[in-house]
Amino acid sequence: MENEFAKVMSERTDEELIKIVTVERTSYNPTAIEAADAEVEKRNIDTSEFEKIREKATAEKEQKDKVDSNVVGSGIRFVNFLIDFIVWLVLAFIISFIIGLIVQPTDQGILTLFGYVLIFGTFIGYYAFMEIRFQKTVGKFVTKTKVVKMNGEKPENGDIITRTFCRLIPFDRLSFLFVKNGIHDFLSKTKVVKDTAE
Repeated sequence: MENEFAKVMSERTDEELIKIVTVERTSYNPTAIEAADAEVEKRNIDTSEFEKIREKATAEKEQKDKVDSNVVGSGIRFVNFLIDFIVWLVLAFIISFIIGLIVQPTDQGILTLFGYVLIFGTFIGYYAFMEIRFQKTVGKFVTKTKVVKMNGEKPENGDIITRTFCRLIPFDRLSFLFVKNGIHDFLSKTKVVKDTAE
């Protein structure tokens, strides 16, 4: 077993080793820590680097813990979903009504296709616009929550686009019954947290 830990630790980067022997020390088996300490000594890692990386890792861990402690539960996520679902339906109805006044297709196939495009377009548009612009949807404004990256920073536009399209995965809505972060959170590497700025 000891040789196995020594092999694993020998494959870690200097930064990973320093994190293991300092900030993450309590998360590892004592034998693994011994192997990591031995590897650090064997590599003769510079102690000034050691301190810098330890401080950085500590700050990252504190930030992650802060974000994790603010993650909202399934109940609030369900309220967000209900509010946003209603807002999206109203939005889709208004847009379809306005377009229906301007354009009146006579072919049933075109009408059906138009309906699907409208439904998906308003869905994607609503979530993407609101979360890119505000980090929130109407539901999140009501519940005082917002979308963040795993480290608590504001998500990039690409993260929100990924998050929005992942909402279309079947059973995504049911994933919240089992875990705090659903499928679209997991795949876009985002979380919904309490908005402490408000």
